[in-house]
Formats: sequence, structure tokens, C-alpha cells
Amino acid sequence: MASRDIYSVLAVANFRWLWIGSLGASFAMNMQMIARGWLIYSLTASALDLAWVTISFMFPSVLFSLYGGVLADRFPKRRLVVIAQTLNCLATLVMAAIIFANKATLWDFICFGFFNGTVLALSMPARQAFIPELIPQPLIFTAMALNNTGWNLSRLIGPAFAGGLIAWIADGNEQSAFGVGIVYLVIASLYLVSALTTLLVSVPGSPESASRSGTLSEMRQGFDYAFSHPRVLGLLVLSIIPFLFGMPINTLLPAFNQDILGGHADTLGFLISAMGGGAIVGSVLMAAMGGLRNKGRWLVISALGWGLLTVVFGLSENMLVAVLVMALVGLLSSWNMSLNRGLLQHEVASGMRGRIMSIDMMSHGLMPLGLLPISWIAQSHGVDVALMVSGLAFVLLILLSLLLLDAARRAIEA
Repeated sequence: MASRDIYSVLAVANFRWLWIGSLGASFAMNMQMIARGWLIYSLTASALDLAWVTISFMFPSVLFSLYGGVLADRFPKRRLVVIAQTLNCLATLVMAAIIFANKATLWDFICFGFFNGTVLALSMPARQAFIPELIPQPLIFTAMALNNTGWNLSRLIGPAFAGGLIAWIADGNEQSAFGVGIVYLVIASLYLVSALTTLLVSVPGSPESASRSGTLSEMRQGFDYAFSHPRVLGLLVLSIIPFLFGMPINTLLPAFNQDILGGHADTLGFLISAMGGGAIVGSVLMAAMGGLRNKGRWLVISALGWGLLTVVFGLSENMLVAVLVMALVGLLSSWNMSLNRGLLQHEVASGMRGRIMSIDMMSHGLMPLGLLPISWIAQSHGVDVALMVSGLAFVLLILLSLLLLDAARRAIEA
């Protein structure tokens, strides 16, 4: 049964160490989201500034993810992941020192975001492609769902802890940067834990092929593979749309929390933790339902629900309602991403996983194409209006892709 699959996956020591390392890195990223969002918005009160920092983090995915996929198919994956988390640890310590010195500016966060995004783009394809090498093929879907569960667990606990710590240290002083600096020290320690636990994985994650046909040629092979396999292409398309118009809600939460709900750092943490709580429920359910039928159709249903709930959240003016809606957004977004990643892993040949995962990640770097206009609407007409527009665009694009693209229709046949 699928429920036994969860135990079977976690019983694999190598996967367990990689999962713990991923958990540490996920906590670091989610705590950083709160820390930087709170400090930037308290200093500038600009939704566009929040967007620019997010874009600085996402843009390297467009530039470097494909090369990250080539690295994942060329070199030992464990080494790539360890180097990445070590670099993130060192960079976070530098940023903490800047914050403690009260010299942090928007440009510091943009530069730091670009560095973090570059490291992530070069290493994430290796981490994603590493998982199928550690566990039996029939358990891949459950393993991907558990990997997503770890991410969602960090969304549940990390933001609330970071927001509560900042609020407690600031003690009502919204301009206080000291609490943010403390959070950055915690983040650095989590990156260190991630590097050390990954070292305990006994499998190096060596590539199956020693192909050295040239970087550009190997990148092109990834695209050729995607376009020659319609279901893979369809899954990639259905992965791009949520990042264009489903993810802006994460970036604009600090503005919505302060401008619409009148909240502070601790309530911002509760909102993101509510999303994480819903997401962890969704991902655990997905892990326990590895034999779920009609996965492709559930992929579309979860996407449409995610978009409609984004509209409802934009209409929310009460904190309790907002928290409940965020929990539902978390649940459906978790289902959507777990289904998409699991289906991709099943469809892609092992020698191409790194490059296909890198194309998937690069497509997520296109998030600014949705975030910038939505942030402009937030700046000009209010963050509530912006989120409603974002949700409606999300739903419309999913429906249009199914109507106009054969590859998208093929993908939901899974």
C-alpha cells in the first residue's frame, strides 16, 4: 500500500540524509523570505521593491539553470549540493554582518538575492536528479512528495519562528534591524547543517553518461528531448503558469499583511505558516496516495483551485479568513507541485533528468514576467486588486493551455 511506501522511502538512509539536508536548506530559505521582506518593506514601504528583490533571486534561474542541469549530468551530485550549501552559509554570514552594522540597503538584498539564486540554479537540478538514484523506481512518486513535505514543513514552522523572533527583539520598533540580523545567523547555521548532512550520503550521485559533447550541445539535447516527448513538454508548460501567476502571492504578502490586514511581523509569519500548514497536509496526503489515479486531471484541478483561491484571498479583509484561505492555497499548491514533479520524474529517462529538471527550474525563473505587472498593479491600484488579477490570469492561462496546446492535453492523460 502507498502508506507503507512512506516508511519504505524514509527507511533508506541515503535518502533520509539528503532529505534532512534539504529540510535545513528549506528552513533557511523560508526564514529568509520573512526576514528580508519585513526589513525591506519596513524601510521602503514599496511593493515594487519587494518584487525587485524576488526577481534578483529568480533571474539566475533563467541564466544558469541549464548549465546547472549539465553539471548534474556530468559531475557527482553530492559534491555539487555540498559546495552550494557551503557557499550559501558564507554569503549569509556576510549579509548578517551588514545588517548588524545598520548599513543594509535595497541593493545589498538584490546582490545577495542574485548570489543565492545563482547558487540555487547551479545546484538544484543535481538535488532533484539525485533522488531517483537513492531509491527504487516504484517509490519515486512517494519520495518526491516527501521531498515536497519537507519544504512545506519549513513553510509551516520557519516563517512563524522568524517573524516571532523579529517581533520579540524589535519590541514594537518596526525599523529595528537587529532581529533580522539574528535570523540571518540562524539561516547561516541551517545552510551549514545542510552541507554536513549531505556529506553523510554514501552514494556520490555519479552521472551515468560521461558525455562531453560541449555545454551548448548538451543544453540543446535537453530541449530536443522535451519537444520530442509531448507529455514532458506539457508538464513543463503546466509548471510555468503557476509560477507566473500563483507565486506572486508569496512576494506580495508583506504588503497585503501591512496595508490590507494591518498586521506586523508576527502576523506575516502566521500567514505564511498557514500556507505551509495546508501544504504539508497536502503533500503528506499525496505521499500516502502514490497510487492515485488520473494524476494529470488532478494536476489541472489543483491549478484551477489555486488560482480561484488567490482571487478569494485578494478579497479578504479579516485576518482569520485570510489565514484559512492561505491554508487552502498551501494545500492545493502542494498537490499541484508534487504531482507535476512526480509525473516528470516518471516520464524522463535517467540520463536526461538533470537537464529536464534544469529546464523546469529555468522556466520558474520566468516568474518576473507575471510578478512585475502584478506588482505594478499593487503599487498603483492596491495589493488586493493585484492579487485578484493574478488569480484570474492564472485560471485563464490554464484553460487556454488546455484548449490550444496538444502537449498540455497529453500531459493530463497521465
